[in-house]
Amino acid sequence: MTDPIPPGTPPGPQTGPRILVVGGGYVGLYTALRLQRKLRSDEAEIVVVTPDPYMTYQPFLPEAAAGSISPRHVVVPLRRVLDKCRIVIGEATAIDHAGRTATVTTLAGPEDGTGGAQIRYDELVIAPGSVARTLPIPGLAEHGIGFKSIEEAIGLRNHVIEQMDIASSTRDPAVRDAALTFVFVGGGYAGVEAIAELEDMARYASRYYHNVEPDDMNWILVEAADRILPEVGDEMGKYAVRELRNRNIDVRLNTRLDNCEHRVAVLSDGSRFPNRTLVWTAGVKPHPVLAATDLPLTERGRLRCTAMLTVDGAAHAWAAGDAAAIPDLTADRPGTETAPNAQHAVRQAKVLAENLIASLHGRPLRNYEHKYVGSVASLGLHKGVAHVYGRKLKGYPAWFMHRAYHLSRVPTFNRKAKVLAEWILAGLFKREIVSLGSLEHPRAEFEWAAGGERRKRD
Repeated sequence: MTDPIPPGTPPGPQTGPRILVVGGGYVGLYTALRLQRKLRSDEAEIVVVTPDPYMTYQPFLPEAAAGSISPRHVVVPLRRVLDKCRIVIGEATAIDHAGRTATVTTLAGPEDGTGGAQIRYDELVIAPGSVARTLPIPGLAEHGIGFKSIEEAIGLRNHVIEQMDIASSTRDPAVRDAALTFVFVGGGYAGVEAIAELEDMARYASRYYHNVEPDDMNWILVEAADRILPEVGDEMGKYAVRELRNRNIDVRLNTRLDNCEHRVAVLSDGSRFPNRTLVWTAGVKPHPVLAATDLPLTERGRLRCTAMLTVDGAAHAWAAGDAAAIPDLTADRPGTETAPNAQHAVRQAKVLAENLIASLHGRPLRNYEHKYVGSVASLGLHKGVAHVYGRKLKGYPAWFMHRAYHLSRVPTFNRKAKVLAEWILAGLFKREIVSLGSLEHPRAEFEWAAGGERRKRD
């Protein structure tokens, strides 16, 4: 196993330390972006290891799923934005910080038989993010649909429209009812915004079906807690429940998913819903690579960090975002950690990069302090809730604030302009309601034409 990026290779000499950034999400992108702006090429070499060649702006996933934003405008190409960094497309599987090496499985590994590669580094920024937190529920692995990536958002949009096609063409009432039943598990941002946006889209699409009405569809949101959207406060959370229920979305609080075998969702309240769509958004957990390091972890599996965004007790190791347990210096209760959300991650990345540069130059580090200003959430087109700086908004003003805030936060002017243009055009023209389900199996048609069997869709 060799280092795929030996020092001194083009595009230029490297005489300073190598900074390895693990992860290309919020923290990885913004940290690397600030480092390449602040450091000369002869001061440090910046290497970014990420499984995808792009950063996904996750708050826009619901709108991408609903067709309000083009999927390619929800992602930021890392090679173009981080043009002074070395981008390695691969998965970090282990980190030996004592030996300053990371084991990375690249796309070339299976092709050339080299397996994992060892990347040496001097400074480590570990920000792999999080993965979906699943539970050992029978049938979940076989039938559940995630909602953390742009691919999953596109697939879910195609799937929902395809279910409407099935319902429109079948003569079997049981098949029709299952096709028009959509179960979402998890009442956080992802679950609430996804079900709200997709219900909006499906309601609009139904006008083009001669035998599918909005009231024929059964939308169910399952939440184990006693409220949804806890970040916006109790009052706005209750308003969100009322708003969703007014749209015939069945919100089930204090309810769990117990079983989903044979495409039947069995809830803890005894309800049973035959369905063909079960979306799982019930939380996240730390990335598995954290457990394959020699760095200190909390009992919840996150990296134990200081307020200066260094890994506690590990020199030359830095962390932020979902993977890091960072003390919240603005909290009233001692021991409180910053919430693992985009609001903190973007700001932490700035402080992390500045502290890393200060460390290289022998300057003192500063603490990360940011008082949580509130949250905004979309409940579909022209509908939303917000609790920002103590002010509570709902309906159109909250929806407008949601769009304005996230437009200001999506990286690069290029993406801001394209998203804004799409919103303007969407206000002038009708929604697109085309399903491109064949994207998931692009060779299926050719295989059938070449004499094989036509692939069946799920």
